[in-house]
Amino acid sequence: MNIHFIAIGGSAMHNLALALYQKGYQITGSDDAIFEPSKSRLDAKGLLPDAFGWFPEKISTKLDAIVLGMHAKADNPELLKAQELRVKIYSYPEFLYEQSKDKTRVVIGGSHGKTTITSMILHVLNYHDVAVDYMVGAQLEGFDTMVHLTEENEFIILEGDEYLSSPIDRRPKFHLYKPNIALLSGIAWDHINVFPTFENYKEQFQIFTDSLTNGGIMVYNEEDTHVKDVVEGSSHTIKRYAYGTPKYHIENGVTYLETPDGAMPLEIFGGHNLQNLAGAKWICQHVGVGEEEFYEAIASFKGASKRLEKIVENKSTVVFKDFAHSPSKVKATTTAVKNQYAKRTVLACLELHTYSSLNAEFLEEYVGALDKADKAVVFYSPSAVKIKQLEEVTEKQIKDAFKRDDLIVYTNPKEFKDYLFSQNLEQTALLLMSSGNYGGLDFEEVKNLLN
Repeated sequence: MNIHFIAIGGSAMHNLALALYQKGYQITGSDDAIFEPSKSRLDAKGLLPDAFGWFPEKISTKLDAIVLGMHAKADNPELLKAQELRVKIYSYPEFLYEQSKDKTRVVIGGSHGKTTITSMILHVLNYHDVAVDYMVGAQLEGFDTMVHLTEENEFIILEGDEYLSSPIDRRPKFHLYKPNIALLSGIAWDHINVFPTFENYKEQFQIFTDSLTNGGIMVYNEEDTHVKDVVEGSSHTIKRYAYGTPKYHIENGVTYLETPDGAMPLEIFGGHNLQNLAGAKWICQHVGVGEEEFYEAIASFKGASKRLEKIVENKSTVVFKDFAHSPSKVKATTTAVKNQYAKRTVLACLELHTYSSLNAEFLEEYVGALDKADKAVVFYSPSAVKIKQLEEVTEKQIKDAFKRDDLIVYTNPKEFKDYLFSQNLEQTALLLMSSGNYGGLDFEEVKNLLN
């Protein structure tokens, strides 16, 4: 097939392009800007566009299909030409469904934990040489791409994002996969630019639950009241498998999971990650990996990229980088680090970077999110607020929202960096939570703080 990608440079889009290229498809693409690592990875396979920009002349009836990325706008010149010529246009999730409609589709959904759970499942299956197709939202150790598609594999494991499918398809991505097996990890209001109320947001998970094939399997976190309400309240004909936090204990900074064969040390930690593990175990069992085999494999799982990722450590200090930005993720991550390093000072630095987190109304959702940190810092860029065309957020609003009198707030990247680099990090666990980079912080320099 001859496929053209509009906005090929995105993290998900370029991985799909590479997966289809590996499958033998003819791939072309366009974008107005492509950054690393997408740029080098596309270039290595000869898929990097010759010039950046949008070129309607690339669109012709010789194309079998267009894959349209979220980065493109509805008035994109290439999209308009494709519509004019009636070339078949797919959103990213629509195309993944087309590639997997004859497979057993396993979809991992939830406001938080879905990347980690998907990563755990793939780690276990890879450990036991169980070949599956997949799409995951982070680069995993031992995997070349974030998307893998074949003709022969029976199962496909898909991370089910609730964000919009494309500029011309306003349905959440995970509504389009029609899973045979699904998991719901948690529901905590996010993406308020798309889902203006919590009820509207929660409804998307109800639609997802009802999108399972008849007789399908739903694995769900019964400790999350909203998930429990959605899954157990559904009248859809599905099989339900509940999970919760398994028994564990922490000893000398190591988390031990209680198993039928005794306590097993883990590379990961935190109540939320133990919950994720319990959900991943159910899914692996449904795919054909037994409980004993699951434990053997999960012992070596170190975590997904940027999800409580340990970037440097010495005898008295440890530094983590985490993608957490929504209130529930921030709270779970901060709590996990404090529980794991109870005798150390936890310095938690949060960047408010997303549309939701910079919204004055949504800020109130962060109450108590940083309470477990011994020292708490919030950084945000006023220019990011302007770019997102939001009302200006003040330092007082942030302090009031978190309800923490000793909260330190920075808006200047240099001042934040100076503060960070002036800290005595002896007997400290430093937690850097952001989906950005604090206005240009070099994480390699952060590593040198411990030298």
